[in-house]
Amino acid sequence: MMKERYIALMERTLSAYTDDHIREYFARVQAEGLTEHGFPRLTVNIGILIAHGRRRDLLPLFLEMMEFCCANIPRVKAANDFSVREVISCLRELEASGVVTSADIARWKGYLATIEPTSCYDRFATSPTEDIRNWALFTGVSEYFRQEMGLCDSADFIDLQLASQLQFMDENSMYMDHQGTEVHQPMMYDIVPRVLFSLLLHFGYRGVHAEVIDNHLRRAGLLMLNMQSVSGEMAFGGRSNQFLHNEAWCAAVFEFEGCRYAREGDHAMAAQFKAAVWRAVENIAMWLDREPILHIKNRFPTASRYGCEKYAYFDKYMITTASYLYAAYLLCDDGIPTDPALVQGAAAWQTSAHFHKVFLRHGDYFAEYDTNADPHYDASGLGRIHRRGAPSAICLSVPCPSEPSYFIDVDAPMAMALCPAVSTGDGWKYACDADVVHETLVCERDDAGAYAEILCRFADDREIRTRYAVTDSGVTITAEGEGDAPIAYTLPAFCFDGESSPEIRAGEGSIEIRYDGWLCRYTTDGTVRDTGAIARNRNGYYRVFHAEGKGSVCVKVEILQDK
Repeated sequence: MMKERYIALMERTLSAYTDDHIREYFARVQAEGLTEHGFPRLTVNIGILIAHGRRRDLLPLFLEMMEFCCANIPRVKAANDFSVREVISCLRELEASGVVTSADIARWKGYLATIEPTSCYDRFATSPTEDIRNWALFTGVSEYFRQEMGLCDSADFIDLQLASQLQFMDENSMYMDHQGTEVHQPMMYDIVPRVLFSLLLHFGYRGVHAEVIDNHLRRAGLLMLNMQSVSGEMAFGGRSNQFLHNEAWCAAVFEFEGCRYAREGDHAMAAQFKAAVWRAVENIAMWLDREPILHIKNRFPTASRYGCEKYAYFDKYMITTASYLYAAYLLCDDGIPTDPALVQGAAAWQTSAHFHKVFLRHGDYFAEYDTNADPHYDASGLGRIHRRGAPSAICLSVPCPSEPSYFIDVDAPMAMALCPAVSTGDGWKYACDADVVHETLVCERDDAGAYAEILCRFADDREIRTRYAVTDSGVTITAEGEGDAPIAYTLPAFCFDGESSPEIRAGEGSIEIRYDGWLCRYTTDGTVRDTGAIARNRNGYYRVFHAEGKGSVCVKVEILQDK
């Protein structure tokens, strides 16, 4: 059953921390004090596992850790906005299991009852229009969980935090987290608030904002089915992407929506959401099966922090996978049947301009296009082609940014996505560059496939129109320029994942990349040329090839099991 699987995967996540690592982490926090939510998150996940009969060997150490967290949280501002909800959940599990004494439970509750919201939490709204973004929502949900345990009466404070959040929903009910701009909204931070809203409703919130929140969740939940890759992955885009916790948070959304439709008697739609849960969880399990366990989807040494933002270090973001799996556990109803074989339907859908993504899915293939990428995380163009069952990075899973806000190992990286380019006489100008405008002309599907047409307008007013067709046999890309002027289409060849180097073979009209038992093949009516450049993203390194032609060029992308 899925609930038991969530607990098992939480235990597997915790196994990435040796006992010595946990003790060293605790000693460091004791010396330096609570400064952020990583340590409380580790503590409560150990406690939840202990409550479920796992890792009882850590009980003595856990008791010390929990005492430290509960005693200190009311006294310091240490991202308690995130921590209090999770500590309350742990207390519920421990109290139900009887694994710790009632005196311990009472003492820990006593500490948390002394919390004064305005001095304990880092960020909270003081008016309904204040721009605090999701910190205020974390704060409000933490207070709701504390209130439900009978430790406070914070109803007005909670409703104020919720009111401040509803101004950030776009026309698709997706949450806009990025302050100071109308665009470059990160995909992960659309999903985070929606899970928090889901937890509120699941645990009984029926305040003045409940109906509005539920309507937003219903609308955006349906659209998330369009955005899930055939590999089970969350959409790329923006910060905190390509971490194992991404799919755990997606699973929580899908669990909540599956329960919604089951209650309403729409068992077919409930089954679609439960199948989406299964795909997301399978993706997490695949990464957790690897040794050593890493918190990001590459094989670079943890100490290198390759692909990670400054805040996204192992100690905090590894255990976050377990925390988000537990959120999915809470929202899960094992009474709803799960059919892993249920196939995703075809999709052709685009977000609002705030998120600027186009999604195409048909059969075993999936493509995601970014029309206005944030250069700190992505690049405009076709940033993802996935094949069901294949390694996500074998073609491209996320674009390569020109100004990464995460760690890589060069000072001057190049932007790269699958995209067209025009000749400048002394080189090439790429459509993934920030000054190129991408306009979606067509986004549609039929029985044979899903299709998009994108017009790329360069600064000198030259244009390339590119058609993307996702069908049972792969992805066909046809780029057309003006007259017979030279054009190119960029083809990434995965060449290093941090540990191993895929085999790459290039010929006059084709490129083949072999990796982890799979083959990615590009075939073109143009001429294949190795540019000699290397681009980098969170997953690793890519050699940059061109398919070059005069006036137009066509590329077929296939991902096949390697025989």
